[in-house]
Amino acid sequence: MVRRSRSGKSSYGCLVFVLFVGAVLYFGFNIGNVYWRAYQFQDAMTQESRFAARNGNDVIVAHLRAQVDSLGLPEGAKRIQIRRKPNQIWIWSEYIEVVPLPWKDQEINFNPHVERVF
Repeated sequence: MVRRSRSGKSSYGCLVFVLFVGAVLYFGFNIGNVYWRAYQFQDAMTQESRFAARNGNDVIVAHLRAQVDSLGLPEGAKRIQIRRKPNQIWIWSEYIEVVPLPWKDQEINFNPHVERVF
């Protein structure tokens, strides 16, 4: 059996790589969570637009504001606007999410909107 001597050197390359992957996953999760909540809010708007022929604007706004609270979205998302024509509805909102990153806080603008003909 041949033994190879170890020179006593350690490899920091693997450690740096693991730290880099960990940081990417951590901050990627934060950013992904923000976009996931925006998708859920957009989906709630779409759902409300399906029942727009039966529900009034007050009911739609109340449901969407409850969704904003349950998703933990910023207060700006509660400024929901609705425009109707006899067989058409537009629902939209605008808000900013702030994602903390190591070098600065990143602001992401969201403009969820739905247009439906019924």
